[in-house]
Amino acid sequence: MTWTTLKTALADQGYIAGDDLAMALHLALTLGRPLLLEGPAGVGKTEVARVLAALKETQLIRLQCYEGLDAGQAIYEWNYQRQLLSIRAAAEAGETGKTQSATEIENRIFSEDFLLQRPLLQAIRQEKSPVLLVDEVDRADEEFEAYLLEVLSEYQVTVPELGTITATSRPMVILTANGTRDLSDALRRRCLYAHLDYPDAAAERAILLARAPEIETRLAAQIVGFVQALRREDLEKTPGIAEMLDFAAALMGLGIADLTQDPVTLQASLATLLKTENDRAAISTEISQRLAGKAA
Repeated sequence: MTWTTLKTALADQGYIAGDDLAMALHLALTLGRPLLLEGPAGVGKTEVARVLAALKETQLIRLQCYEGLDAGQAIYEWNYQRQLLSIRAAAEAGETGKTQSATEIENRIFSEDFLLQRPLLQAIRQEKSPVLLVDEVDRADEEFEAYLLEVLSEYQVTVPELGTITATSRPMVILTANGTRDLSDALRRRCLYAHLDYPDAAAERAILLARAPEIETRLAAQIVGFVQALRREDLEKTPGIAEMLDFAAALMGLGIADLTQDPVTLQASLATLLKTENDRAAISTEISQRLAGKAA
């Protein structure tokens, strides 16, 4: 598959990718390298992984990063409750004469039966290569990056009690970052890179028409023009593509065929676009009508 056919295949799945993204994704798949996607929230970074999994007809495994994330949540941990129950059962069995040595008990409770696989370990143990999404990796701290680098470098995980577990298959890895903090050079070296930004009007219309083919072309143009103008306002949270699609779905559901026909309904529908109290207060009915008039 060439990068152009990949771009077409993504479009068939409803994802309109630019040339830079399509080429970066093609190279990541061809070279077997992770792909780091950076850009503001709401521009479709996470959706790349979802669409890729659908395109490849494989499992999507997602690791949502956050501050304080450690190996226990990301790679593996032991099922302590089951281990305690097993130890208790062994003790009760000893009372009836069925004794086990401490070594036998230890070998049993630190076996695969008691291992809880978290996303990173789960991803390298699939029979068919999954898509591994490491979402918002910049929300995790630098210590977590050290754990992540072992997986991305060797596609293996070290469990002290079991040894090194090597990959059954190499996952297709997508990492996303919103610019919360700078990522380490070591992590960037191991990844290919693409930057995603808010689409221009033509690309956003194509996205809307791909996701909502039943929408009237004129209304689609108005919606995109309105949202693009709204993004230029001084907002705390700029509406992304997902919010634009929700806005379109709301208007169609309310029977709105023109943004200027019902100011009250338009203002109420901004609940799909504006997600903070200050943003709702900043965009008054007069402002929304001005933006709608320019988009009409």
